[in-house]
Amino acid sequence: MHAAIDWLVQTIMAMGYPGIFILMAMESSVIPIPSELVMPPAGYLAQQGSMSAPLAILCGTLGSLIGAYANYFTARYLGRPLLLKYGKYVFITEAKFAKVESFFLRHGEISTFVGRLLPVVRHLISLPAGLAGMNHVKFTLYTLLGAGIWVTVLTGIGYFIGSNQELIMQYSHHALVVVLVGCAAIIAVYVKLQRRRAADN
Repeated sequence: MHAAIDWLVQTIMAMGYPGIFILMAMESSVIPIPSELVMPPAGYLAQQGSMSAPLAILCGTLGSLIGAYANYFTARYLGRPLLLKYGKYVFITEAKFAKVESFFLRHGEISTFVGRLLPVVRHLISLPAGLAGMNHVKFTLYTLLGAGIWVTVLTGIGYFIGSNQELIMQYSHHALVVVLVGCAAIIAVYVKLQRRRAADN
């Protein structure tokens, strides 16, 4: 872990803001680069005066959007045949995918926003959004909102904690717990509003 963080710090220092952008774009697609290892080092560099925290957050958020676009447009324009062809390798059958698609057509906005805050899910949430043909503007808005919150949290951790990788991972896990609780609350409110709307109709 220490070697990975050192490498990322050196990479970000060498590449600057484009390094943050590229790494977060990779993280947001299907390449397993944890955002917890990218943004805290950027926050630490900002605390040291080597970077601007707002610019680091902007680059991280935009990188996340570009990575999400890669999945979104792949799903949207290559569509069901591609996902069904390779989905079997991750246990996605046609019946299961149909259920996901139907759900996403009804609850795409909240799914995109919450999905961007959840580990593992954030890498995949763009696929059903693209396949279901979610409005591009809405997809962009909710992706930016969710990614921006998570990137800001991680950058703040690095800014205030420093380069101590053990503390960074500890506080990142704490932040994840808080985010999970927040997401659960958001979903509960959303479900309540949906039920109330259905009852009124």
